[in-house]
Amino acid sequence: MPSNAQQDFLQYINDNAGPFIERLKEAVAIRSISGDTNPDVRKEVIRMSIWMLEKLHSYGVTAEAIPLGKQIINGEATDLDLPPVIVGRIGEDAAKKTVLVYGHLDVQPANQDGWTIPDPFDLDVDTKSGKMIGRGATDDKGPVLGWINVLEAHYKLGLQLPVNMRFCFEAMEESGSEGLDDFIKVEAAKGPNGYFGNVDCVCISDNYWLNNRTPAITYGLRGIAYFNATVSGPRVDLHSGVYGGTVHEPMTDLIAIMSRLVDSQGQILFDGAYENVPSVTDEEVALYEAIDFDVSELEEFTGPVALSQDKITVLMGRMRNPSLSLHGIVGDSSGPEAQTIIPAKVTGKFSLRLVPPQTPESINAKVTKFLNEQFDTLGTRNHLDVQMVSSGLPWVENTKHWNYDAAISAIKAAYPDRKDPDLIREGGSIPVTLTFAENLPGANIVLIPMGRGDDGAHSANEKLDIENFITGSQLLGMYLYAVAAAETN
Repeated sequence: MPSNAQQDFLQYINDNAGPFIERLKEAVAIRSISGDTNPDVRKEVIRMSIWMLEKLHSYGVTAEAIPLGKQIINGEATDLDLPPVIVGRIGEDAAKKTVLVYGHLDVQPANQDGWTIPDPFDLDVDTKSGKMIGRGATDDKGPVLGWINVLEAHYKLGLQLPVNMRFCFEAMEESGSEGLDDFIKVEAAKGPNGYFGNVDCVCISDNYWLNNRTPAITYGLRGIAYFNATVSGPRVDLHSGVYGGTVHEPMTDLIAIMSRLVDSQGQILFDGAYENVPSVTDEEVALYEAIDFDVSELEEFTGPVALSQDKITVLMGRMRNPSLSLHGIVGDSSGPEAQTIIPAKVTGKFSLRLVPPQTPESINAKVTKFLNEQFDTLGTRNHLDVQMVSSGLPWVENTKHWNYDAAISAIKAAYPDRKDPDLIREGGSIPVTLTFAENLPGANIVLIPMGRGDDGAHSANEKLDIENFITGSQLLGMYLYAVAAAETN
């Protein structure tokens, strides 16, 4: 049974759903697209950061905006300011646990193609369907504002937070979190005097339920190694009518080697792709069996193209096995019109999703060796250059920890009519999770999603359900109470 303080908190969240939605609308309206290097757009990203700083100040949090320097583009320093990282702290009670919260304030671009609302940055609130459509609604402004809702409720009700809280909000997550890793390393090294001092656990809400019914808790993330493979040869683009059949063509070579990376069943083909990946245990299989998931639901979104109809096979393909995806070719004659050039240089883009104990460095060596060996078999006079352009380590957390007990307890309190939460690993990557894990080794990390599986982050018509925003705010608050009550032995 919730305490009086918890009941008051829950009621406050319910009573203030309208103002909370208006605040989310205000946040979505700030076009904080970190990937756009137009100086005017970057000002909006910075404005979003300062907006969040002011919200933290409003509810008693000691917070500041820490500059991260200038942005580096293609290895060159620019005059473009990185948005500051917003850090804050509230509560210094040594008898209480300390929770660090992370979220991001930037968003993906929102081209009009596919959107059913006039402006993706004008949050469309449909009380009949219960959906709020807008860029950033679920990724990640809604979840971040869930924490602001928690702070407001306690501040306005005059309630003490049950734990000490620390905050870290960035605005470059969608563009590689430039500058954040170095900041976290430096700040963590300050020990008790830094913003991350004495942190007992970390909570991140930047992912989603597996479906639309069952809340989830995420304990693992795949890493990533992203590659560019560039084939070049001719001095300039050539006319295929004049030079076709007379020269080695870069596009032909590139397609030949890319086709050898992965087969149509998703099997990675280069040597060592699955090296040291642990065998599945009976305990792990039981976790997958318990997950509320049906392949038919996957195919409702993707179409009838699943690699298997077996639930566990599909889940492991998404969560615990490495994968390789081909993303595109730069330098080709794309577009609807017929073009007959032979490109002088083409770059193939592909990435691998990694699982422990794989590292981007070990995969880089294997991929580079394999592609060069395959290229040598072509008998071509073109040149191949393979570069790993971005990377992130995989992560798996200990779920037999009081932090996970607290998360499960909070979900049961917030969603008493739902099934027990799914314990899942995510197929995607959130690199900052590894940065916290490496620099705060004593802090257990949990990911508690707010959004549903059909929210469409990064896609047209990105949305967040009103229920998930309001009940999700209650969940985050109840998580803090559950952390405070958790037995640490």
